[in-house]
Amino acid sequence: MLVHICCSVDSHFFMEKLQQEYPDEKLTGFFYDPNIHPYSEYQLRLLDVERSCKKLGIELIEGQYDFEDWMDAVRGLEKEPEKGARCEVCFDRRFEVSAHKALELGETSMTTTLLVSPQKSQDQLKKSGDAFHASHGVEFIAFDYRKNGGTNDQSKVSKEEQLYRQDYCGCIFGLTMQRDQQHKLMDEMFSPLSKQTLSASIEERLALYAKRMDLEDAGITYKIIRERFLNYRLMRASLKTGGEMIPSYPLLYSTINRTRTEGKIDFELDGQHFLNREEVRFITIETFNTLTSSEYKNTQELMFNAPTCEVELSLRMHLCKGMFNTSAIIVVDEIPTAKVILTLETKSYEDTRERLIF
Repeated sequence: MLVHICCSVDSHFFMEKLQQEYPDEKLTGFFYDPNIHPYSEYQLRLLDVERSCKKLGIELIEGQYDFEDWMDAVRGLEKEPEKGARCEVCFDRRFEVSAHKALELGETSMTTTLLVSPQKSQDQLKKSGDAFHASHGVEFIAFDYRKNGGTNDQSKVSKEEQLYRQDYCGCIFGLTMQRDQQHKLMDEMFSPLSKQTLSASIEERLALYAKRMDLEDAGITYKIIRERFLNYRLMRASLKTGGEMIPSYPLLYSTINRTRTEGKIDFELDGQHFLNREEVRFITIETFNTLTSSEYKNTQELMFNAPTCEVELSLRMHLCKGMFNTSAIIVVDEIPTAKVILTLETKSYEDTRERLIF
């Protein structure tokens, strides 16, 4: 039987149940989910599914990430709610590709782990599956593992196995609507030019879950814990002097009262040059290099190849003599002597992140 897989939280419990009820059935996992966005989220879910299938002894095949074709298929349905017409088209597309894969492998039946997701309509899934049974000859089997406390059992398994528990279905349209309803920043879509891995970003989680697989391979005990913290995202920033834009780099957690301020350097203290407005200070790239043991040639190089968040936060602690300071600290090649105009739009917000302890 071919089992279409959406994510490890659904698939691990679902396939465990299949193995228990059908011990003689050969199961083949098929991860085909071009709806998942951004691509880093797709990579993270695939990584955890690979781990899950390895633990269960199930062969896994990865389908094509044909995201553009998926976008064409759902065009015009962007505003549809969860479980609406867009989801039907999404199911149809994934089932069609899965049915062709089943035929290619010589399988006569298929199912999907989407059936166990409380976010999905089983009737909607069965309707799509039955349609492809009629047109492709691959029987769709709709297992209902939600009933009789199955959803609670699934949650228990996902915690015990420390599976990656995503908090949105997968597509960009569902994510947008969900974050709008929650009045939350859609920080999943931030990808800084600096190439820096941001706190609580998908990229940070991807590195964490890859590390945990290394620990498991080495037989090292670990735990994934969740913690609350104050997160930060830079929306946009620029610095002008004499009517010209100059390269500048705001350190993490740099904020001002408004999104724009202007002024002149008032005084200097220990290599920090203080603006006469808005608690803004400047340091040169030379000072940055000295205090972080870096070798950046200029600020522009720093802008496109930033150090880790830990390095920046350590520098902020050193400069501000405290861990709760959010004054704007701007790195420049040379300290400007004329009036400057600083634009700085940021978001600071309570958030949670995962941490690996071992």
